[in-house]
Amino acid sequence: MTLPSPNPGRRAVVAALASLPLGCAAAEPDTQATASPSNARTLVAYFSRSGNTRVIAGLIHRSMPSELVEILPAKDYPDDYLETVAQARHERDDGVEPALRATIADIARYDTVYLGFPIWGETAPPVIRSLLSRHDMSGKTIVPFITHGGYGVGTSLRVLARHVPKARILDAFVMEADQERRTVETVNAWLATPPTVR
Repeated sequence: MTLPSPNPGRRAVVAALASLPLGCAAAEPDTQATASPSNARTLVAYFSRSGNTRVIAGLIHRSMPSELVEILPAKDYPDDYLETVAQARHERDDGVEPALRATIADIARYDTVYLGFPIWGETAPPVIRSLLSRHDMSGKTIVPFITHGGYGVGTSLRVLARHVPKARILDAFVMEADQERRTVETVNAWLATPPTVR
């Protein structure tokens, strides 16, 4: 895996992302099922559950000529966070690559793919493995952008290297941004504590 130094334009994007408040994660997504035709040679593809990765994808997309695609499983993950965790753990442990709602048309015309995802179970989500297995990324430059809940990127970069051995993978932009898990844990702890009378 070759890791050249980032260019000044990329550093500017990373600096802008680092200063982003996560409060805007609930904004309406600016996505399409497939990329719309244009002359852009850069693709921004992302998977996002809670919206944090979607925000970063939107910023990257708006910072350069590119096309934006949201990676979606054919069957949605459960709305319940803990049920999603259990399903993702099962898919990870059994090597499941779930079907995708759509594939990326004419992937060959992109030179660079910014690939965004959250860390699930200390690795890349199963749908990312699905995407990489179903698209030939040979000769492309892959720029990962990853959100996580405090435990880092886990084995996700090894997953990318294994699935796209003929691509050039650049240094990943990594950001801690797992508010959903913390919310669930905080509320569950509160509910488990008997209320006191004032």
